[in-house]
Amino acid sequence: MRSPALRHVLTHLITPLLMCIGMGLAYMGAFVTPEPHHLPVAVVGAGPEAKVFAQTVKDTAGDKLDVRTVATRADAVSLLKSRDVTGAYVPSRKAPELLVATAASDMGATAVEKVFTPVAAGQGLPLKITDVAEPVADDPTGQGLFFLLIAVSIGSYASVAALGAAGAALPMRVRALLALGVSAVVAGIGALLAGPVFHLAHHALAGVWGMAWLYSAGIVFIGVGLHTFLKRWTTLTMMVLFVMLNFTSSGGLFRPELQNGFFGTLHAFWNGAGFVEGARSLLYFGNDGLARNLWTLSLWLVVGLAVTAVAGAWERSSRKERPENAVTGHTTGAAQAGERPEEPQAAPRTAEETEAEEEVEETVGV
Repeated sequence: MRSPALRHVLTHLITPLLMCIGMGLAYMGAFVTPEPHHLPVAVVGAGPEAKVFAQTVKDTAGDKLDVRTVATRADAVSLLKSRDVTGAYVPSRKAPELLVATAASDMGATAVEKVFTPVAAGQGLPLKITDVAEPVADDPTGQGLFFLLIAVSIGSYASVAALGAAGAALPMRVRALLALGVSAVVAGIGALLAGPVFHLAHHALAGVWGMAWLYSAGIVFIGVGLHTFLKRWTTLTMMVLFVMLNFTSSGGLFRPELQNGFFGTLHAFWNGAGFVEGARSLLYFGNDGLARNLWTLSLWLVVGLAVTAVAGAWERSSRKERPENAVTGHTTGAAQAGERPEEPQAAPRTAEETEAEEEVEETVGV
């Protein structure tokens, strides 16, 4: 290719085109065809009639449902509040009841309603639906936490461009301190959005901030460390890790039981799922399962700190290997002749500076 400028533009177009492919594969693969896969449900009843009914439901649904029986309605409510089941059916000859927990997953509740409504209709009976864990009125679908995840994620990975590219001349320890600060600010913005602005969190706002900080800090430290090695490809890498794989596996829209095995598996350990499920635990389920989600977020932060430490060591080693510019004490001919030295000219922009500016603009645009 003869034109360096055209080659430069085409090189930069690779990133958005790869993003287009990746986002299409991730979002459409995760969200377009949600179907139950071993969706856990319960049937209330201790006698043989309840067990026969549960087996009939299981045989009819096949791999779509995992059906268990529990002795009492209270046991079913407990399983729903610990998110071990998505729905629980209470058989009755007069008024069958379906228990759901919408705060755990509005889509999951809808899925079990579709399963058991025809069962009750087949008996000629109306189905009573009871929600044992409703989201707040300001977030009727319970999906506000997913959009909070998006806001905090964008603030985190977009900050990486400024810290990694524009701040590349700063020592790694300074960038690390800035990473701590910016992640705290991003988490503060998230807490403001969740509390005073949109009222997703009617209590435990400090806890929401803490989880948002753990989540944001993990992303920022991973990005700052990776930038040392990946440079302008850091943006694409961050998009893959914390958008394509992260949003789709978070459980914010669909629980893992409504997705294919790939995204369902990621849900078990990805940081977005840790944030969303941790926030649900804190706000709706009496901290049940919160410790596990905090461990998930903490481990991602540890990974980020490790990547940043390795990058800092690599940068120090690289600087030592570079020969220092020789400094001579000779004066120029003009100075020797007593002539007035020329005014210093502004140094031309280096390729690294140009690339850093382009990277920041590209990231903000994305």
